[in-house]
Amino acid sequence: MIKVIDKEGSRIDKYLSEELELSRSKIQKLIKEKKVFVNGNIISSSYTVRIDDEIEVNDELDYEIHVEAEDIPLDIVYEDDDLIIINKPSGMVVHPAPGHYTGTLVNALLYRYGELAGEKFRPGIVHRLDKDTSGLMLVAKNEWTLEKLSTMISNKEVERKYLAIVDGLIKHDTGTVDAPIGRDLNNRQKMAVTDVNGKESITHFKVLERFDNHTYIECRLETGRTHQIRVHMAYIGYPVCNDPLYGRGKATEFGQMLHSYSIQLKHPRSGKDLSFEVEAPKEFQEKLEELRNM
Repeated sequence: MIKVIDKEGSRIDKYLSEELELSRSKIQKLIKEKKVFVNGNIISSSYTVRIDDEIEVNDELDYEIHVEAEDIPLDIVYEDDDLIIINKPSGMVVHPAPGHYTGTLVNALLYRYGELAGEKFRPGIVHRLDKDTSGLMLVAKNEWTLEKLSTMISNKEVERKYLAIVDGLIKHDTGTVDAPIGRDLNNRQKMAVTDVNGKESITHFKVLERFDNHTYIECRLETGRTHQIRVHMAYIGYPVCNDPLYGRGKATEFGQMLHSYSIQLKHPRSGKDLSFEVEAPKEFQEKLEELRNM
């Protein structure tokens, strides 16, 4: 996602060519193929950008893009010859995409480990976290582990738990949202609960603490759809606090209060039980303290 902050009045093909370092003809081809959206709408090459426009380029990375290794610190929670478990900070994009070719987790992995298994632009990536979701992620070091971990996630053999602060007061102590998720038909930037193109999506939640108009919850995923917790909680009327896409009102710079705090699995090679937990970032904990003191 690219948000326009300057160069208002520029043609979108010229603007994107400069921003993404792609040829103008490549950009025009993407626009013609209806793979470029502005504020969720299809546009033509003659469209002129405006401040605060949000641009999505719905295309796989092109051969013209070269992903550089970058010396970016990583919080390694666990590592062996087969896999790595990383505590990803909020604000870090997982893999390169239009508008985000540097500063990603993949750039950092390439610097630290060189080549890893998997696709060129997603080496070692078994599953992803949204840019502004913090916490634990699995990364595979070789093809064998990548295949094994991917199968384990598909077979629901990797347990992932999240902490979230949501808007509104949830009265039930526990609950399950079982509702298919697919691309929002009216806004390409968003996912939605839908029967049209939706895939099975199941989220379990448990209330940890209640406040005047917020609830602190733990979520456990059975499936791993894009934006799953954010979509499901908004769907039942309790959007994740500070979520810029699905939340209520204007979000702050930090992003949604959602943290992947726990991961459990059997090691794909040794069968050893692996279980790790990490604390939520300070902004998350400060929000909790603020709510407790209100």
